[in-house]
Amino acid sequence: MTGSLQGKRIAILATDGFEQVELTEPRKALDQAGAKTEVISPRSGEIRGWKIKEWGDQVKVDKPLEQARAQDYDALVLLGGVMNPDRLRMDPKAVSFVKEFAATGRPIAAICHGPWTLIEAGVVKAKTFTSWPSLKTDLKNAGAIWVDKEVVTDGHFISSRKPDDIPAFSKAIIEAVGAGERMKVAS
Repeated sequence: MTGSLQGKRIAILATDGFEQVELTEPRKALDQAGAKTEVISPRSGEIRGWKIKEWGDQVKVDKPLEQARAQDYDALVLLGGVMNPDRLRMDPKAVSFVKEFAATGRPIAAICHGPWTLIEAGVVKAKTFTSWPSLKTDLKNAGAIWVDKEVVTDGHFISSRKPDDIPAFSKAIIEAVGAGERMKVAS
């Protein structure tokens, strides 16, 4: 997989309270595959992770949300943690960015509580998702089909349930971004 995503830009939309391992591990896998990952946030400077039951590490914000453009990225990653997606779904600019990204048809990957922002953006109807179990009813009420699986890919949406699913989640993102490039070459 190393180098297969050379030249690809991946946006990771996050704010304070993201589940730390859900950012660090997929980011490491994407970077190792040759992608350039950028943390985008409504906050500038640094954001702070959540490490299971306490505050985690600070992570540098690469680009403020107000300067980010959906069309500049090949994929979007939405992280869990309860605080992070709850804050993002209440931020009109974050929701607008997710809506714009969904309209591109490029891969959007959401793990744990990450689908909350997709629900708020109104893009989950008739799509199959997995998530942290407490989002099951939220996703169903928004018109999605919920399943309990390690990773689910439906169209350009990828979802996983929890940190234990990160290896499968990361692999699915790499495959989806790589498949998009192969489709361009084939046409």
